[in-house]
Amino acid sequence: MRFSRFLILALLALTLAGCADSKFKSYNGPAVTHVVVQKGARKMYLLHNDKVLRDFDIGLGFAPTGHKMVEGDGRTPEGTYLIDRRNPNSRFHLSIGVSYPNHLDRALAEEIGKSPGGDIFIHGRPKQYRNGQRDWTWGCISVTDEEIEEVYAMVRDGTPISINP
Repeated sequence: MRFSRFLILALLALTLAGCADSKFKSYNGPAVTHVVVQKGARKMYLLHNDKVLRDFDIGLGFAPTGHKMVEGDGRTPEGTYLIDRRNPNSRFHLSIGVSYPNHLDRALAEEIGKSPGGDIFIHGRPKQYRNGQRDWTWGCISVTDEEIEEVYAMVRDGTPISINP
């Protein structure tokens, strides 16, 4: 009797666990060949060649105007980089890394004796920033948690990303 009750509860728990939504989505459409960010318009576009597959409203660093120069300046970098890593355990739901800083970024920061910073990601948005505050990151690009699930599924490492003013 006791074993039967345990077995029923265990099966019920496994069944319910299988019903939970996964943050890892699948994508079987055309390959994303380029990511384009227009900082001024607060938009990000996922492209297949010249065709827009998906666009997103975005948040930026807390000092969004201008190119990121040094660590802690709150700016989002401008230029061409690569998507170079993924973090499935991000504190911002999911995240994909941008290859900032490049050689030029390092040289510019070095000229003034500073670190260029790093750890620039496209990531989700925690609940405390869902109150209308658009630009809140330390230089990253943010979308909603639901949207980063799409981005994470669609964009592969090695994809170029152009971040424009």
